Amino acid sequence: MKRLSQLIATLSDIVAVSGDAPITAPIVEDNRAVQPGGIFVARQGLSLDGHRFIPDAIQRGAAAIVGEQPLINGAVPYVQVRNAQEATGLLAAAYHDYPSRHLTIVGVTGTDGKTTTSTLIHSILQAATAGKAGLISTVAAYIGDQVVDTGFHVTTPGAPEVQAFLAQMVGQGLTHCVIEMTSHGLAQGRLNGIDVDVAVLTNLTHEHLDYHGSFENYRAAKGRMFAMLGQSYRKGSQAKISIVNSDDPNAPYFAAFPADQHIGYGLGDSAGVHAQSIVYQPDGIHFTLNDPAHTSFHTHLVGQFNVLNALAAIAAGQSLGIPPVHLAAGIGAVKAIPGRMERITEGQGFTAIVDFAHTPNALENALSAARAMMPPGNRLIAVFGSAGLRDREKRRLMAEASARLADFTVLTAEDPRTESLEDILEAMAQGAISQGGVEGQTFIRLPDRGEALYRACQMAQPGDIVIACGKGHEQSMCFGTTEYLWDDREALRAAIRGAPLRTLPTAGV
Repeated sequence: MKRLSQLIATLSDIVAVSGDAPITAPIVEDNRAVQPGGIFVARQGLSLDGHRFIPDAIQRGAAAIVGEQPLINGAVPYVQVRNAQEATGLLAAAYHDYPSRHLTIVGVTGTDGKTTTSTLIHSILQAATAGKAGLISTVAAYIGDQVVDTGFHVTTPGAPEVQAFLAQMVGQGLTHCVIEMTSHGLAQGRLNGIDVDVAVLTNLTHEHLDYHGSFENYRAAKGRMFAMLGQSYRKGSQAKISIVNSDDPNAPYFAAFPADQHIGYGLGDSAGVHAQSIVYQPDGIHFTLNDPAHTSFHTHLVGQFNVLNALAAIAAGQSLGIPPVHLAAGIGAVKAIPGRMERITEGQGFTAIVDFAHTPNALENALSAARAMMPPGNRLIAVFGSAGLRDREKRRLMAEASARLADFTVLTAEDPRTESLEDILEAMAQGAISQGGVEGQTFIRLPDRGEALYRACQMAQPGDIVIACGKGHEQSMCFGTTEYLWDDREALRAAIRGAPLRTLPTAGV
């Protein structure tokens, strides 16, 4: 059992404290998840004020409340802080006895490639530790033999969930954990209370400017993970290591954060960790490393961008002293990443692929990789949209990329939310036209994604490639404020079998 006074001792922005209490249940941000004896953290959200739910939390048995507003007549102890969002992770870490201090933590951030790189690092660690490595990604949390879905729409799980996952890993005797860290998760303090040992940057390109306001703010949010290296608890002789993509223009910014060791990786020979003799084949990619043994690697993943993801994982493994044999085994063991250049096979004569690419850079990479896989004389047919209430500029940029790289483009829905889908598609159409696209000849607009995938499959000839981008492994799509069940992989299977998946409100309209 812990007391409220013990848990708040780590907070630096306390305004006032009223009372103390034993805490026997977890910290939560959702009043509906309150357990008797727990702490409810009330904060102002984007659309709701959590302070409104304090009475309900108390009725459900909350032993204490942490919030930002003064509380005049509280029925339970209350702690007023300046930023409740930032406090949550620190409180959750304290409640679970700081589990990250008992694990070697590898954090991975960047615009594209985070999930793939995190999965590759996890695979290397699994090979090196005989299965004692965990993973928290935007796809799932892997805790020993347990796999926990981390949500319909992807971002870093909430701070209480992350700390609970880490505590479970410690309880099961795991020694390492890889955590995919999104810019939203970092900016919102969901990773607070985690002691990072190795920080890995994949890349930094155009994304999430709707939320962060500027590229500089977006970069600073990513930089929080590297700042955590210098702020983290030291675990004996474990060094604090920074690993950065040397090919990225922002590499100097991230390499400037204090660390015991800085490692650069990239495709150029000047990078500390780089690949040699790269061979792209139908079964993946073969290359050798610039290490003394010239270790050979084979990855089942495709595309030049996955060479970089593999190099990032290898650099992380090397920094932890993992032998080349385990590095190669870990890279080779990953057959596919859910929703990342994932092939869908239903006996059709063309290739069908689902990829998560939802940024201009990622779409260019995915389309380039698909084109490299395609026999001469065939067509690349791309199907994608652009999200509502998100970065508006990328709508044009993504359509421009597809106009340049795909033979035919089908513009469709991708989480329009409360924006006009018609307006989103118009902005994308203008982007395609700016690159010489001709509506009806090189691109079309089909608002219903099920119909768009069906139409693409109907026009595909043997040897062609149909690639659906933007949703990847996600399990829902948002129209208005409602999440509708949706899986691009199932939709593509239905389209190949000869009927569009009709689960979205645009079906039949």
